[in-house]
Amino acid sequence: MAKEKEDIRKEEAEAEETKQTEASPHEPEAPAAESPVETPEEETDWKAALEQKEAELADQKDQHLRLMAEYQNYRNRTAEEKKKIYGDAKMDCVKELLHVMDSFERALEAPCSDENYKKGVELTFSQIQKAFETLGVTEIAALGQPFDPNVHNAIKQVDDSDTESDTVCEVFQKGYMLGDRLIRPAMVAVAV
Repeated sequence: MAKEKEDIRKEEAEAEETKQTEASPHEPEAPAAESPVETPEEETDWKAALEQKEAELADQKDQHLRLMAEYQNYRNRTAEEKKKIYGDAKMDCVKELLHVMDSFERALEAPCSDENYKKGVELTFSQIQKAFETLGVTEIAALGQPFDPNVHNAIKQVDDSDTESDTVCEVFQKGYMLGDRLIRPAMVAVAV
């Protein structure tokens, strides 16, 4: 019985739907939305707004390019500063070690009766020379060279008939270069 009631309800619902569709005639479809016709004033406003936005974009692009160039300059500048600071620190370190190098050279020139001691001093001196070579430190050629005030420090003039004029005839202290930078000029005597 429940089934019969349910079937009756379904039939009634279907009949009601049919009546409603027959009673209401088909509504005409709404016409497609037409594109609004712009007036010349509205078109000018759009163009002005577009031009303003394009100008703002160009300004932003210009600021971006300037910022990138400024950042690249900053990176280059700091890299150069680091390189200079490293070179200065290296030069200061080598300057201090030159005193040790001079002491070893004097020790090698001094007479010594103990051969083992002398050999130890020679080996240590050769290690210091190798370390200087690794760092790029070179000795300034002085003896027999024409006097160069950029790398020689004349502390004495000597009348020497065997040596040409303005030529280094004696070296009191060796001079050194670190790459193309002068660490210490050679102290020399110059023939007159």
